[in-house]
Parts: sequence; C-alpha cells; structure tokens
Amino acid sequence: MKNIKSKSKFFLILNTLVLILFTSCGEKKTEETHEEEKSETEVALTEAQFKTIGMETGTIVMKNLNTVIKANGYTAVPPQNMANISTLIGGVVKDIYVLEGTYVVKGKTLATIQNLEVTEMQEDYNSAIANIEYLQLEYNRQKTLSDENVNPRKTFQEVKSKLAVEKAKAQAAKNKLQALNVSLKGSTSLIPIVSPISGYVGKISITKGAFAETGVTLFEVVDNSQMHLDLNVFEKDLGKISVGQEVDFVLTNQSNKSIKGKIFGINKSFSNESKTVAVHAKINPSDAKDLISGMYVAANINITNQTVQALPKDAIVRNGDKYYIYIQEEHQEETPKVKEEEHNHKEGEAHNEHAEGEEEEHNEIHFKAIEVIPGTTDLGYTEIKLVEEIPANAKIVIKGAFYLLATSKGGGEHEH
Repeated sequence: MKNIKSKSKFFLILNTLVLILFTSCGEKKTEETHEEEKSETEVALTEAQFKTIGMETGTIVMKNLNTVIKANGYTAVPPQNMANISTLIGGVVKDIYVLEGTYVVKGKTLATIQNLEVTEMQEDYNSAIANIEYLQLEYNRQKTLSDENVNPRKTFQEVKSKLAVEKAKAQAAKNKLQALNVSLKGSTSLIPIVSPISGYVGKISITKGAFAETGVTLFEVVDNSQMHLDLNVFEKDLGKISVGQEVDFVLTNQSNKSIKGKIFGINKSFSNESKTVAVHAKINPSDAKDLISGMYVAANINITNQTVQALPKDAIVRNGDKYYIYIQEEHQEETPKVKEEEHNHKEGEAHNEHAEGEEEEHNEIHFKAIEVIPGTTDLGYTEIKLVEEIPANAKIVIKGAFYLLATSKGGGEHEH
C-alpha cells in the first residue's frame, strides 16, 4: 500500500513537470512567432543605405483613377498651326537666314530668291501710277469742259476710260507685288520668303544657289502651342464617348507627368478595317509646349469623375497574398558604437567631421509595413484602401519599397 502511494506521488510530480515544460515551450514559441512577425513588418536602414538606394518618401494623393476607356493614338498639330511655305514664282536662292529648329515670328524673312520678273512688276506699277496722276488731271479738266459744253462728250469718255485702265493695271501690279511680299517702292529683283505663322522651323528643302520652283515646299514651320490628340476608339466603346470628356496620358520623356485634354470632336465614319472611329481631343496649352507632332500615346478617356486615394505603383509591394506599403517611423536610433564615438570625439572639429561620417553608417531609420488593399492602377498610380489608419502626415516610401521588403523577407514581388 505504501509503494502504491509513493508511485502515485511520483507520477503526479512527473506530470506537473511535463506540463510546466510544455507551457514554457509554448510561451517561448509564441514569443518567437511574435518576434518573427514583428521582424517582417519592421525594417531598419542606416542613413548611408538610405542615401545609396536613392529612397524617396511622399504622401497619399487624390487621383482620378475611375472607369476609363483605353485608346491609342498620336499627337497632332492643328492645320492652322502648321505651314508648308513655297514661292509663287521660281527663282535662284540668294540667302537663307534660319536653321532647322529656329523659332521665328510671323512675318520673319526666312530666305530670299532672285527673279528679274519682279523688277518688271515694279516698273509696271510705277508706270501705271504715273499715268494715273496725269490722266486724273486730264479727267478733271475734260469733265469741266464737258459740263460747260466746250468739248465733245466723247473726249471726256475717252479720258475716263484710259484712267480706269491704268487704275486696273496699277491694282494688278500692286496685288502681285504684295503677294510676293515685295515693296511697292524702289526697284529690286529679290523676293523675300516669309513665315505666315509664328513657330519652329522644321525641314528646310532648299540650299543657297539652287533654283526654287513654284509649288514645292521650301520650309516647314510648326506652332506647337496648340496640340491635338487623335485617338482610335473601338466600335464597342463608342456609345460611352461624348464631347467634353477628359482625356489624360503619360509620356516617359515628361517625367511621368499626367498630360490632360478634352474631347472636342468624334468622327462619324470608321477610319479603317479595324472598326475604329477617330476621336479628337485638344490638349491643355500648359501641357502642349513640350510635345511634338506624331508622338505615340496610350491614353485614358475618363468616363466618371470620382477621385480616390492613390500612390505611385512602385510604393506597393506584394508579400504572399497581401499587399503592403512602408511608412517611415518618426524615431531614429543610434547604435552604442556611435554614442561612444560621439562622447570620445566632442573635442576638436576634425573629430566632429569624422563622427558625422560614422553617424551616417550607424544611425538607423525605421520603417513599418502597413497592409493595404490595391484597386485600379492607371497613369503610374494605384488606388489604395488602408487596412489600418496611419498618421495624416506619414512619410510613405514611394521609391525603394521593394528593397525594404527584400531586406525583411529576402524576397518579394512588385505589384503591377
């Protein structure tokens, strides 16, 4: 009986010890799991790493990323903002005053060509003017005599007819000279080739000494202060398009800046066998100045006008089946090594400069991963919904988030 009681007591103590051991292991495992989860959501970089990576921070912005219709097309200059300049009469090119890419104002002389017929036109005009002056005096005299019945009416009519002919000759010569931009006074054989609009000189198709023929383009001048967008919209989307809707697109050479425009016209026939209809939009003048005609564009036609919270798409990273952004935490820690060096190097400026360099290597900047739910991605931005609240002025990593994920996990995927 005594042995049985001793054995029972032994097993009771043993069970107690096992229970304590398992409880201890469970607590330790829970702590390890908590620390592991914390390590995955919090990352620290030194100031030196922060600068080397080129990390950038920003804030949540409001963007129009709602329902859109995607359409491809090209930028175009309106017809009234483009000039193909030629000459009305041929001649030898004497001088060229501009180069391709030069900005010119309306009326600027681009070149001169020589044609002796111009001299004859000026002579005809001046001769007609002289005859008009003489005939006008004779007309006045004959009219007076005719009214007094001194001279026959026929003489007066002859003078009147000659005056009308000379006036017609003078007007014709004047019209020719003005069309050629040649002065009515003096005598010259040179014809100035002038720009009818302000803009940039494009292709120059003549050389000095060459013969410029009529009807052939000598200069191209383009004014890109106004730009249009010609988009091709598929038949299935045509019913959703209307005049006045906003269009936006991004060009890589414009630092991913969003360029906006507004639809002003929709063609009433198909452009080609692809069953697309041309839709025309006017680009905002403030965005048009750096564009050139013929740029390929993948644009969005905004059907709705609702704004949402958004971040650059590179700010969002995927880890498993969840999406995260990183915010910079306010506190900044220093390693014990830095604190000790700061204490040892307080004397002397040279030591202080060395300490500053060491601080960059050891001062830590902390980041925390925040779960988000991504939505529409467009124009380089992605709509986000925050799973948990963040401070209104939180600094969000918009460049370098993937590096932080890789640092905490050793891998990860971009959200595209």
